[in-house]
Amino acid sequence: MDWIKVSIFTKSAGIDAVLGILLDFGIDSTQISDEGEFSDFLEDNKKAWDYVDENLRKEMAQETHIDFYVKSDEIDVLDGIKSELFKLKSSDNNGIYGRLELFTESLKNDDWLNSWKKHFHTFTIADKLVIKPYWEETEISDKKVFEINPGLSFGTGTHHTTKMCLEDIVNIVKDNDTVLDLGAGSGILSIVSLLFGASKATAIDIDENSLKTISENLERNKISRDKCDILIGNVLENDALRAEVSKSKYDLVLANIVADVVIALLPFIREVISQNGIFIASGIIEDRISEVREKIISCGFDIISEKRSADWAEFMCRLQ
Repeated sequence: MDWIKVSIFTKSAGIDAVLGILLDFGIDSTQISDEGEFSDFLEDNKKAWDYVDENLRKEMAQETHIDFYVKSDEIDVLDGIKSELFKLKSSDNNGIYGRLELFTESLKNDDWLNSWKKHFHTFTIADKLVIKPYWEETEISDKKVFEINPGLSFGTGTHHTTKMCLEDIVNIVKDNDTVLDLGAGSGILSIVSLLFGASKATAIDIDENSLKTISENLERNKISRDKCDILIGNVLENDALRAEVSKSKYDLVLANIVADVVIALLPFIREVISQNGIFIASGIIEDRISEVREKIISCGFDIISEKRSADWAEFMCRLQ
């Protein structure tokens, strides 16, 4: 399978708006090159300029852009992204978001894997969890480890919304909890829940590729396949799937998606969450925070906590 590297050129002020568009299309694994951020760093650290690699200086001096990858047989999604970029540019009367142009580059599979190896490295969540690409050898003795192949997945834990979910999961999941992961993607939230003691996870996504991806990540992390049910479909439209999922009650329900889908899922989540269960909603962009908060409360949930990271929000909730 070959890949397409996609670059969207913008300005620093447009990064969050572009990321919001990409998340709407299920793309949460991105590489951001922010010329403004790097320039500010250099300005604030003039005494250390001599220690900045000259090649890195030249690379980061380029126009701000966001890179991501799609499979060569999924190029149709780019038409939708282009359409949303056009709408955003049409509303940007002052030009603060830059040119908002999209460019593509075809890559062979080996090129894709090597490009990720340059940018994706081991990192830690809440001093309890290590997210580690499979090619890095790291001595880890006191933390749980989630190993991933970024070249084969979507959802690596690097996005603000996923990080916030992981920070909570590692602190609240209990032994023998049952987990429902809506919009599971790579399965990272389900699998980390299992690593931290959950007895069973049900991972649901509308993308058929999730079945293979989650299965591979379960195997890579030495978790028995029978501990995670992987279901493909839309619980809002598929009555049979909805009925199947509704046979159980879940101690932890996760929805790291987008605002509109979270809102639409609220009545269903209320049906399937256990009485003392916790619901975590993430993927909420700044201009939708108030609306989602009101919908959560009106649907019968109390908000335990509200977290922010950059311009994204996450809500942790219980039934009223």
